[in-house]
Amino acid sequence: MPETIEIQLKKGVLTLCVLALLARGDSYAYEIASRLSDAIDMGEGTIYPLMRRMQTDGLVETYLVESSSGPSRKYYRLSEAGRQALAAQSAEWTHFARAVDAIVTPTAEAQTQAQGEPA
Repeated sequence: MPETIEIQLKKGVLTLCVLALLARGDSYAYEIASRLSDAIDMGEGTIYPLMRRMQTDGLVETYLVESSSGPSRKYYRLSEAGRQALAAQSAEWTHFARAVDAIVTPTAEAQTQAQGEPA
């Protein structure tokens, strides 16, 4: 069965969303996953492989923070490459979203014609 457009869109913007969240402040993977789950209903299991890939690609750096309630947590922060990727991907997203919106949003004239009224 083909993936729904929603699943494809989520996969396409996941890195951008993580970069944007980390631009607001350092975070650990579970917290990022929770925020993505709340915002775009993205499953928790998706985030851990993505965070490893982003670290391998040099987009994020990690450091450990002691936790009073258990083992140390691995925190992620944007690297310089991550900040550059965020700027580039944000610009691409804005351009793409505007282009798609221009195609899928009917013009006033098209809406009038669809309602059966003369233009």
